[in-house]
Amino acid sequence: MADTGGGHRVLALDELLAAIHFRRASGAKVALANGLFDILHVGHLRYLEAARREADILIVAVNGDACAARLKGPGRPIVPAIERAELLAGFACVDYVTIFDDDTATRVILAVKPDVHCKGTDYTAESVPERDAVASYGGRVAIVGDPKSHATRDLIEVIRGGAP
Repeated sequence: MADTGGGHRVLALDELLAAIHFRRASGAKVALANGLFDILHVGHLRYLEAARREADILIVAVNGDACAARLKGPGRPIVPAIERAELLAGFACVDYVTIFDDDTATRVILAVKPDVHCKGTDYTAESVPERDAVASYGGRVAIVGDPKSHATRDLIEVIRGGAP
């Protein structure tokens, strides 16, 4: 992965697995959160801070640009994936960031096998797309963060001069 200001904390999946190996071997618990994080807002920070409280290490998996376009439509993402990853790596609560291009984080989850997979409050434990993957190795799903009262789509609407 390109070296950015996030440097050694924005890693390709294989680099990420190597980076967490020794900490995990010595008993550190891993949480994984994922999302698009197109225009960062306080809801993102609160989600990630809550995810960090679930484990010793927080990994954030960021949807790549092609995936973001498929999921959100024309004109998205606004911010390129590598820049979104770099911004997230700058959060004190985030240990590592990786970028993925699948429509769900299942492949990342099955590679990392986090102790806990964290999703925001716009999900329920039953609606998390990756829940079966997490259950397959004995991990757990946690719904974390504050109520979903902040959204990137609302910020985009305000920037364009409309009301959220």
